Amino acid sequence: MKKILILLGPPGAGKGTVGEKLSEILNLPLISTGDLLRESVKNNTDLGKKAKIYMEKGELVPDEIVLAIVEGRIKEDDCKDGFILDGFPRNLNQAEILWKFIEKEKVKVIYLKADDEFLVQRLSNRRICEKCGAIYHLINIPPKVDEICDKCGSKLIQRQDDKEEVVRNRLKVYYNLTSPLLDYYRKKNILFTIAGDGKLEEIVSEIIKIEKNA
Repeated sequence: MKKILILLGPPGAGKGTVGEKLSEILNLPLISTGDLLRESVKNNTDLGKKAKIYMEKGELVPDEIVLAIVEGRIKEDDCKDGFILDGFPRNLNQAEILWKFIEKEKVKVIYLKADDEFLVQRLSNRRICEKCGAIYHLINIPPKVDEICDKCGSKLIQRQDDKEEVVRNRLKVYYNLTSPLLDYYRKKNILFTIAGDGKLEEIVSEIIKIEKNA
């Protein structure tokens, strides 16, 4: 039976980490629109060329381009038994269009909810290796040597969008876009809200129960 999971949640709620774990356990591909866009640009596809124009300006890629890339991806062979969407759709328009080309009866939407202060603390303490991309957290997963990557010895940096004032603004923007999206899925009785600030194993276990029983 086909399984489709949509993971939603504010920045810092852990969608990517949870998605990776679920992908391993359920043996389903994890689809991130950010990764898809970067891959399309790197491979110089027709859609990638269009997306690149917006990405280079720091603008949002239009819904129709993002949706075309997602639709192409979920038609690939490894998605025949299902897939997991990480943080997509991002707005009501994307949700309504996505709904037209997925198997509705298979969909479950998981909203990882977390307190703003928890999210700010989590993101503002995140550090990334400027060379290999390894991710650390100054409190939860600190490097062995301050500001130095354990894996390659390069310098750790803080992303601009992980700075506290930027994080708070990102959260405001996210809630404005997502509120109607949650209502949309709630009315379809496929929205499940769980705490995103718990232990990874507990979050994943709860989602798997939802996926099997709901």
